[in-house]
Amino acid sequence: MPPMSSADLAEAVRALRRASVLVVGDAMLDRTVYGHVNRISPEAPVPVLSVEREVAMPGGAGNVVRNLTALGTSVAFLSVVGDDQAGSDLTGLIGGQPGVEPWLLVQGGRTTTTKTRFIASGQQLLRADQEVAQPIHPRLADRLVRIAQDTVAATKVMVLSDYRKGVLVGDVPERLIAAARAAGRKVVVDPKGEDFSLYAGADLVVPNRAELRRAAGMSVESEPALLAAARALRDRHQIAAVLVTRGRDGMTLLENDTVHHFPAEAAEVVDISGAGDTVVAVVAAGLAAGLPLPVAARLSNVAAGLVVGKLGTAVARDTDMLEALSGEHGTLRKIVSRTRAAELAERWRRRGWRVGFTDGHFDLLHPGHIHLLEQARRWCDRLIVGVQTDASVRRVKGPARPMQAEAARAAVLASLPSVDLVTFFDEDDCAAAIEAIRPDVLVKGADHRMDQVVGSVMVQEWGGVVRLAELLPPRAISAADLSR
Repeated sequence: MPPMSSADLAEAVRALRRASVLVVGDAMLDRTVYGHVNRISPEAPVPVLSVEREVAMPGGAGNVVRNLTALGTSVAFLSVVGDDQAGSDLTGLIGGQPGVEPWLLVQGGRTTTTKTRFIASGQQLLRADQEVAQPIHPRLADRLVRIAQDTVAATKVMVLSDYRKGVLVGDVPERLIAAARAAGRKVVVDPKGEDFSLYAGADLVVPNRAELRRAAGMSVESEPALLAAARALRDRHQIAAVLVTRGRDGMTLLENDTVHHFPAEAAEVVDISGAGDTVVAVVAAGLAAGLPLPVAARLSNVAAGLVVGKLGTAVARDTDMLEALSGEHGTLRKIVSRTRAAELAERWRRRGWRVGFTDGHFDLLHPGHIHLLEQARRWCDRLIVGVQTDASVRRVKGPARPMQAEAARAAVLASLPSVDLVTFFDEDDCAAAIEAIRPDVLVKGADHRMDQVVGSVMVQEWGGVVRLAELLPPRAISAADLSR
């Protein structure tokens, strides 16, 4: 198919919000424990992790759901959890996501798969897994298939997310694919193991290079060899198309006799965790939105490039993808959403950089602003500036303000070498932005008292500092000064 423009791809991203997907597979609970290490244990030659915070989120097939909701796609989710605390926590996390219809069946005595990662200064120290990867009870499998048969017609695409933890075993995948076929729905499979006969008749399977090698029993080291293995797998199991993820070599789609190759999009690889889930989610949402498979695959490649640039199991939001496809370069790329600012701040901290934050409406940028921003930048390694939206300024300053629109104010700030990122806040103050970004240094002008600085208590509670920047000495600025 002919190349698509950035505008066409952006319209395709927006179409994902009109999609609906049924996900069936192995749900897990991903826990991450963050902290710092300052000493070695006297009990054994191991580091002592001083815990700072813990984060829990859905993993496995649950991460596919998380990626779909980040795109604005409607999701029905079918899985099985144990009657334990992890299962309860996972049920709450899934049910709390917007646009999700959860069907999490409970099996008594079963252990909910939980993966706990311990991280210090961006380095994973240990992963501890709790799981029982036994097949679910046959009666529970029958119930799962019946629910899928009732639900599949209300969605456009079925995803089978197989992590070999016991949900998609035996004839369950075959029965699910038959249910989708009967309803006229497509099936996308994220496969595991060597036996792809489980997925016979699927519309698309998305293996990585190693999974393709094991399933086909063939070499995949060269481009011709990889394509030969994909064709053999397709023909052997009557699978319509194969999309192979190849890490730094990008992705290759075999559709009928046509081959599409997508070079890797990542500007920087920080963590590959969950990237496969992102690819499956985006390509499924694309098909559900009626996009041609090569376009859906192209979007999934863009999304994968975004998530591998983030720390931990991350998602690519539709806003992230639109930003990546916007074609903006230079200073305008510094203007980001609050979520993106928080993600970049976290990445910078894990490199050992101090993150600073200051805020204002910056309606008419003047030398006093420049003086404050330059001081703030000297106190940190990366400076994020929060800009009040037009609506926020009007509420605080009155209907005659601002004199310049928020986009213009942000663009001027982004052009300054002292500013690394610009983000907006629509609230009457910047407390929510500070809570999301968690700066190490919070800066305001010396015309404020310390107890007047919004967010100062929060920042000090997590070990940050608050600095009051000196004000520029008042003096007249003549035309002669400006010409110098």
